Amino acid sequence: MADAAAAADSEGIDGVRMTWNNWPRSKVEASKCVVPIAASICPIRPHSDLAVLPYPPLRCKPPCSAVLNPFCRVDFAAKIWICPFCFSRNHFPHHYAGVSETNVPGELYPQYTTIEYALPASHDPAAAAAAASPVFLFVLDTCLIEEELEFVKSAMRRAIGLLPDNALVGLISYGTQVHVHELGFSDLSKIYVFCGTKELAKEQILDQLGLVPGQRAAAMVGGTAGYPKGMPSNGVNPKATSVNRFLLPASDCEYILNALLDELQRDQWPIEAGSRALRCTGVALSVAASLLGACLPGTGARIIALVGGPCTVGPGLIVSKDLSEPVRSHKDLDKDAAPHFHKAVKFYDSIAKQLVSQGHVLDLFASALDQVGVAEMKVVVERTGGLVVLAESFEHPVFKDSFKRIFEDGEQSLGLSFNGTLDINCSKEIKIQGIIGPCTSLDKKGATSSDTVVGQGNTTSWKLCGLDKSTCLTVFFDISPSEKSNQPGLTNPQLYLQFLTTYQNHEGQIRLRVTTVTRKWVESAANTEELVGGFDQETAAVVMARYASLKMESEEEFDATRWLDRSLIRLCSRFGDYRKDDPSSFTLNPCFSIFPQFMFNLRRSQFVQVFNNSPDETAYFRILLNRENITNSVVMIQPSLISYSFNSPPVPSLLDVASIAADRILLLDAYFSVVVFHGMTIAQWRNMGYQNQPEHQAFAQLLQAPQEDAKIISTDRFPVPRLVVCDQHGSQARFLLAKLNPSATHNSANDVAPGSDVIFTDDVSLQVFFEHLQRLAVQS
Repeated sequence: MADAAAAADSEGIDGVRMTWNNWPRSKVEASKCVVPIAASICPIRPHSDLAVLPYPPLRCKPPCSAVLNPFCRVDFAAKIWICPFCFSRNHFPHHYAGVSETNVPGELYPQYTTIEYALPASHDPAAAAAAASPVFLFVLDTCLIEEELEFVKSAMRRAIGLLPDNALVGLISYGTQVHVHELGFSDLSKIYVFCGTKELAKEQILDQLGLVPGQRAAAMVGGTAGYPKGMPSNGVNPKATSVNRFLLPASDCEYILNALLDELQRDQWPIEAGSRALRCTGVALSVAASLLGACLPGTGARIIALVGGPCTVGPGLIVSKDLSEPVRSHKDLDKDAAPHFHKAVKFYDSIAKQLVSQGHVLDLFASALDQVGVAEMKVVVERTGGLVVLAESFEHPVFKDSFKRIFEDGEQSLGLSFNGTLDINCSKEIKIQGIIGPCTSLDKKGATSSDTVVGQGNTTSWKLCGLDKSTCLTVFFDISPSEKSNQPGLTNPQLYLQFLTTYQNHEGQIRLRVTTVTRKWVESAANTEELVGGFDQETAAVVMARYASLKMESEEEFDATRWLDRSLIRLCSRFGDYRKDDPSSFTLNPCFSIFPQFMFNLRRSQFVQVFNNSPDETAYFRILLNRENITNSVVMIQPSLISYSFNSPPVPSLLDVASIAADRILLLDAYFSVVVFHGMTIAQWRNMGYQNQPEHQAFAQLLQAPQEDAKIISTDRFPVPRLVVCDQHGSQARFLLAKLNPSATHNSANDVAPGSDVIFTDDVSLQVFFEHLQRLAVQS
């Protein structure tokens, strides 16, 4: 836990961590590093020292367009600054006339490597009002049993009560058909119905909703913003404008929405015996996207889909209505035996493109015992930067607590922001391969775009429709030095990267955050000490996990375990210290000492081993792995374990089955779940009620401590993790045992200490894994 906190602090104000903090000069040497040269960037990570400047940035001349930063060389006498990326000489404009060595602007302060600019709002009052109003369009599945429908309606009522008054709200419900609820006429409930069995063109949807192109100008929120309630704008009744028929400020429609929810019933379409409910999720999302595109193009808006089962009719279906057809599994996907999968992915990809062009986000809350199609919808959620939560029921705390956090303000706020773009400038010797994370390539290929593509590539600019304070992107780089850059006297010992993130924050303000970082080139191929000294083990483990997950999805018959093992052997062979063919002589520099352990846990994790998970669960895990910061992603790969006992205060414990003891409580943080595990003796004492007796207050405090710590973990995390409270030898103990190193198995049960436990597995232990690694590394 302490290591994680230190790692988080190491990001500093920049929010940037790199696999290698010293970079090799050549492409050949970079390939020998095995771990890709990559940077993890949290584009809008909050920091107490972040300065906000109230004027636009000063940019280098095109095509470079880099922003003035502390690494620029400045000639104060001539009022000229030199760009560290293209070496162009730029004159300071007139309003910088007072710049001098004792009077420098904020962007040149050495500590402000990251700085924000408050960009001027639009001069159009209508557009400014639209930008300032967050938009939430709820898409509610009604093919639910009565209990589940009541749970989700209750959650929506709470959410509506938490919304700011100026937030625009809309409602679409769907089952066999799609119902768009018109909120603009409180005296008469009006619903537009769409057939759920066929794909509808955007023009057809807009025509049926009465949103013809001529009305779009009137559809901007500014038609009502800034005017007293009921007052006309330019002679037009605000209630009559297109946007206000379907999207109303929360303060105006809270009563109407609550009344609609009270009247809302489960889908009435009859379900035949042996059939699934007819659910048209694909058409519902298509209608929602088209509605927002007509009413609020180019402004921050979120579609919040609450889905309780698989799509069974119309475009985007993942399984037929016939119950005899099982929902696709990983085995079906591997054998190409999932008849609907590729067609559904193609459909949701088209929705993703539409939402990205509009600047809108899809958030997915899937609550069902069966799969709902997260694997197919993953493309929309990731491309738009949406949130995803997977739970068993709409009553489950994972759903309820996570759903509530979207709308909370203050410290609990997620810092939801909209309509972002990310541009990257880098030194001439560096090319950008692409990004893994919640973004979409804008296909603006430049001189620094690499021919090798990883994730969203072939560009130097990306769209971030939705982002929040924990959003993280992984940028992959190529080393491509020119002949000129290698000439003596022209080489620069430092390399530079600049990340420019323009976004609309949760208050509707347009901001530009500029992060400029520098790292050192390693000149000599033989000088590995500098390379080793700059290795970040945690970032490297997360980058390898994200890269392996991408390859598993995009490359046929890719063996992730074999690839990770080979990569680790090559890395240890390259940077280990040993005598050839002598495993006992093998040692690793402390900068690499934990990396093999990370790889051991990664190859056993849910990102690589998909056997016990559904495609929906795997998609869910990978979406979160790709968007969370390094500290959280490390916990996903290698959980943390804390031990509680009478003998000592809470202490970190080895992630090993040997940590289990009868008189001990363990707290496992595996990110997606938090497990409180009671040893056998502790569980017996608790069942006998000792904690309720005055003379055993110490025992009561021991039981309470891990519960309190589990709450603290859940408070700072989205989605809220599943809390599992279990006892040694109980059925739910598997949540802990699955994450522990199997140093004691059923084959070695005779050597286990009394009160300890064993794991029934044929997996190798960490010790055996290390022995194999040493033997193979010294042979290479």
